[in-house]
Amino acid sequence: MNLQIKSFDEYKRVYEYSVNEPEKFWAEVASSFTWKKRWNSVLEWNFKEPNIKWFQGATLNITENCLDRHLENNADTPAIIWEPNDPEEHHRVLSYRQLHDKVCQFANVLKNNGAKKGDRICIYLPMVPELAIAVLACARIGAVHSVVFGGFSAQSIADRINDAACSLVITADGGFRGNKNIPLKDIIDDALVQCQSVDKVIVLTRSRTPISMIKGRDVWWEDEIKKVETQGNPDCPAEEMDAEDMLFVLYTSGSTGKPKGVVHTCGGYMVYAGYTFANVFQYQPGEVYFCTADIGWITGHSYIVYGPLSQGATNVMFEGIPTYPDAGRFWDIVEKHKVNILYTAPTAIRSLMSFGDEPLKGKDLSSIKKLGSVGEPINEEAWHWYDEKIGAKNAPIVDTWWQTENGGIMISPIAGVTPTKPGYATLPLPGIQPVLVDENGKEIEGNGVSGNLCIKFPWPGIIRTTYGDHERCRQTYFSTYENMYFTGDGCLRDEDGYYRITGRVDDVLNVSGHRIGTAEVENAINMHSDVVESAVVGYPHEIKGQGVYAYVILGTSSHDKELTRKNILQTVTRIIGAIAKPDKIQFVTGLPKTRSGKIMRRILRKIAEGDTANLGDTSTLLDPAVVEEIKEGAL
Repeated sequence: MNLQIKSFDEYKRVYEYSVNEPEKFWAEVASSFTWKKRWNSVLEWNFKEPNIKWFQGATLNITENCLDRHLENNADTPAIIWEPNDPEEHHRVLSYRQLHDKVCQFANVLKNNGAKKGDRICIYLPMVPELAIAVLACARIGAVHSVVFGGFSAQSIADRINDAACSLVITADGGFRGNKNIPLKDIIDDALVQCQSVDKVIVLTRSRTPISMIKGRDVWWEDEIKKVETQGNPDCPAEEMDAEDMLFVLYTSGSTGKPKGVVHTCGGYMVYAGYTFANVFQYQPGEVYFCTADIGWITGHSYIVYGPLSQGATNVMFEGIPTYPDAGRFWDIVEKHKVNILYTAPTAIRSLMSFGDEPLKGKDLSSIKKLGSVGEPINEEAWHWYDEKIGAKNAPIVDTWWQTENGGIMISPIAGVTPTKPGYATLPLPGIQPVLVDENGKEIEGNGVSGNLCIKFPWPGIIRTTYGDHERCRQTYFSTYENMYFTGDGCLRDEDGYYRITGRVDDVLNVSGHRIGTAEVENAINMHSDVVESAVVGYPHEIKGQGVYAYVILGTSSHDKELTRKNILQTVTRIIGAIAKPDKIQFVTGLPKTRSGKIMRRILRKIAEGDTANLGDTSTLLDPAVVEEIKEGAL
């Protein structure tokens, strides 16, 4: 089966088929992948427990689909073109053959260091090719990878290592991001003080920062590779995995303080990541594709590693940030590598817009054929700028909506095939059945309506569980509305039936495309010795989409407010990481609470948004006067 839809009429036909005959549809998609053994049944499911199994009885190894199957005809095709943080440093190109060899080599390093099928391995690396190699090497031997974004703090890493009981950590001495040198190994050392399960740490040399290496625990990546080379047999046969065996755990913020480990499995995730990549971007052999995400997030898992490589694509991977050494960096990369497809975040687009047209001058962007946006809804102004300045009104924009829990893109235009509309994710991909429901879970029919976005039928990339806590998975996604997966997002379906995501309806913020739970930030703020209580809400932010607004009650000991403000920011950075730092901190004497003690975030959100005219009835609050005080002190 050709994975790609070629016309709007074909989309309508395929979509209808996928809804009427979902098992046949997905079996046809899956048959374009390499399996060691075919499935006995395509799908077994219920959303009550939930219990979802795709391709039962089938066995495979995802790395054979990403590497081995391309060796016969495309061994010399570039798989990864790596662009370093510093433009003066030389870029690297790895062909499919070279990537295959390096993955096998490092898979043997993992085995030599005691890693085996089913073990959890924490990866905390900069955006270098070795990050992709480490991820694929884990999958090669059947170990479960848990990649942690290089911006998280030691405490955040310790929580994730302990939750998954990781036995091995892969890190680097340090990493570069913009003009910063991130001390990755030092952060890991701080984290491991709290972690009993870790036996080995493999350390890659990247920044040549002086670090401590603990005898018996820490080994150098390069030394371990040499050992494998002297053993003489570089190959590493791919472990046979059951379709429902765990592939990776990726931690995401929820509405409680503790991050949850989203579990994806080998078979269904592979099919979904590969299918959506091929289709949404209409990838053609030879095209150069550049996704600017970090592999520490789901976008990097699905659309830098597994999706593109499963389709034999050529992938640009970038270590740095869009504004270093200047705001023309993305455009230099596009020109240098003749990028055809660019997939980035609205935050990056808005940030680059703010520099005006100067950084675009003299840059040849004529290679661009398709554009994509990911992480949050793209606002119309940014959409038009992206369309005109980057795509020269000649490159369709796929505004993709999906989540960590979905494994891949769910609602999106298909590049050049289905219509686009600024600000809209438009239509569901074949196999995806979205519904809008009201507060009571009643389905809202027809067009020109809005409600809470749910999905009423499983797809292969759906979350299977949250690591070590299945009940949490059930409660978070499947208990709000009966027999539905609840996305946590509000959504509008316009007169044409196109979907527009309107934002979170739970206590989760979307800051620069990163999901951050308000409870998580509040927990961190409350750990500061001067803080009695806090409440965190989101507010519209020009660049980030949503900013973090914190209302904080201080104890009597705090005298220097400005210093306390800085200390709170430092506390949040240390406990979660800099991405969760509040943009605004307002000190208050009380918070608007109901008589049962519940904080009325709705009121705080309106004040943060500057919408104080319509706060609703505050007379039922424990202390209505506190609202006036907060209004007057609003930042």
